Amino acid sequence: MDRTASGWLNGLIGVIIFSGSLPATRVAVTQFDPVFLTVARAAIAGGLALLLLLIFGQKRPARHDIFSLIVVAAGVVVGFPLLTALALQHVTSAHSVVFVGLLPLATAVFGVVRGGERPKLAFWIFAIMGSGLVCGFALVQGLNAAPVGDALMVAAIVVCGLGYAEGAKLSRTLGGWQVISWALLLSLPLMIVSAIWFKPASFSNIDAPALAGLAYVSLFSMLIGFVFWYRGLAHGGIASVGQLQLLQPFLGLTLAGTLLHETVTWTMFAVTAAVIACVAAARKFAQ
Repeated sequence: MDRTASGWLNGLIGVIIFSGSLPATRVAVTQFDPVFLTVARAAIAGGLALLLLLIFGQKRPARHDIFSLIVVAAGVVVGFPLLTALALQHVTSAHSVVFVGLLPLATAVFGVVRGGERPKLAFWIFAIMGSGLVCGFALVQGLNAAPVGDALMVAAIVVCGLGYAEGAKLSRTLGGWQVISWALLLSLPLMIVSAIWFKPASFSNIDAPALAGLAYVSLFSMLIGFVFWYRGLAHGGIASVGQLQLLQPFLGLTLAGTLLHETVTWTMFAVTAAVIACVAAARKFAQ
């Protein structure tokens, strides 16, 4: 398998894993405080990352890589999880996953700024069209219902796109799983202290679904998914492979409807399908 095909395969696996993140978060925040959920998932994943780094004897990152690791940690370890957890107190996971349609554009923009990529003009036209559909959906459906939730989701997408692009750039030299592992380790001391500070008074009243949600976002969303995702972005190109994120709303809507029994409207599916069509066209001009 050549490097590009490997990038797309790894990226697809990462997207499939990430598709469960918002539904799992939605379940978890019904009983966990959003701040505790954010720091707890990072602390759990950080502990596992430390074990991986020790087991495989990884060298410490170079001093000039520390800033990039801080950006990754701020974007995907703290920023995106916290902002989405707060948003999901106001909107359903079915509503929130449509905003993931903005992620490819955000990732591509930061891929240009931080990764040095230069997609063709046609790519930007189709990417902006897809993002415009998402914004239009938010204006028609979301702002009337929960403007705070929508604003938090937009902010989450911006910081996540930055974290994705920065991590992908660093993965070219440091390695995919190493990037997220070092970012988690960098934030681990603060996350452990914060988790202890914000922990619930008792876990006896926390039911199994909420615990399962915490487990999923800690193991899969925070660590395992990034192993595949950063490798995919590094091998296949940030802007190009980043377009796979447009599959995430469709998969997330399916999970929200089947597992959480949330209301999934035809409008949500129609917007998602239209955005995917735009991204399929944009992919041809990503490089």
